[in-house]
Amino acid sequence: ACNCSAVGSASAAECNGTTGQCPCLEGYAGLRCETCAQGFYPEQRSQRCRPCGCSPAGSGSARCDDSGKCQCKVGVTGLKCDRCSDGYYRFNETTCEPCQCNNHSKTCDSLTGTCLHCQENTEGNHCELCKEGFYRSAHPAHACHRCPCSTVASTGTCRIQPGETAPRCDECKTGYTGPNCNQCDNGYYNSDSICVRCKCNGNVDPARSPSVCKPDSGECIGCLYHTAGFHCEECEDGYVRDPEGTNCTRREATLGPETREFTTSAPNASKATSFSTAVINSTLSPTTIQTIFPMSSSDNSTSAFADVSWTQFNIIILTVIIIVVVLLMGFVGAVYMYREYQNRKLNAPFWTIELKEDNISFSSYHDSIPNADVSGLLEDDGNEVAPNGQLTLTTPMHNYKA
Repeated sequence: ACNCSAVGSASAAECNGTTGQCPCLEGYAGLRCETCAQGFYPEQRSQRCRPCGCSPAGSGSARCDDSGKCQCKVGVTGLKCDRCSDGYYRFNETTCEPCQCNNHSKTCDSLTGTCLHCQENTEGNHCELCKEGFYRSAHPAHACHRCPCSTVASTGTCRIQPGETAPRCDECKTGYTGPNCNQCDNGYYNSDSICVRCKCNGNVDPARSPSVCKPDSGECIGCLYHTAGFHCEECEDGYVRDPEGTNCTRREATLGPETREFTTSAPNASKATSFSTAVINSTLSPTTIQTIFPMSSSDNSTSAFADVSWTQFNIIILTVIIIVVVLLMGFVGAVYMYREYQNRKLNAPFWTIELKEDNISFSSYHDSIPNADVSGLLEDDGNEVAPNGQLTLTTPMHNYKA
């Protein structure tokens, strides 16, 4: 009996009488057509032989295993070897090409070759670029490192310029400067690691002091317009705010709370000068005042008082007072010396003696000493001094001594 397979043979009752070979259907082989031919595999459920269908470009042969999987070439995968495996792309008549991802990815698009899932902070079609905020370093090669640029002070991106080893930030934000945007620009200062604009109330000149204020404290540098203070918010000594509160103008000097206006006018003069009434009346004559504080007669002149500071004014007044006191003391001393001189002249022993027949009369050099003692002028036992200041001779012979 032929005993041919009912599934794989064309006729179960007919076979070759000499060899016993049954007539097999396509895809079947064997003496009785019980096995699958080359390029076919038995389907598990029906046990019928199905063609392998291996891709001629992707498989090494037309055979496949019992599961229908073909033997694929390198870089090719799939049941029928009809697509590229991971790391390969562009399935063609020969084989798949490997992905070009600079060792930063293992997969790419099977058709275009665009790299997928770039690693190590890279991006691009072939993972050839560094992500935003990273830069490519030569040590190690092709490695991307994070930029030393804060997003607060810069755009966060950087790059290495030709011939340099350290990166530079691409663009600093307003108020920051330096290769890494970690320094405060002119006109700003560091306040808790943040660059803040200098607050100088518009009283500084950036052309004269480019930094405007100290970068570590914010203290203004080079205050102008007679201003002073940490932020140039005050007026210098001798200056006060004008009525509008904007500019600093020179303070008009005064000597005390009780003053009256002493005005010296000049052609086209626009201001007057105040002096202390007491000082003017007691120590300074108009000529002295004009000498110490000359008045200008120009159109833009002001009183000389406005040109000296408060300290200089006090020194001048003190000097004048000292001179006046010294002059007064000299005058008092001169009067005293003159009176002493007069007293000594009046007490000098100069006398005038008049001889008469019966008496001798006398008078002093000045008549202002009526009680002068003249008893010692004449020595005689019989002489007597009359109350009127005359000496009477009582001796018969009119003898006398003087």
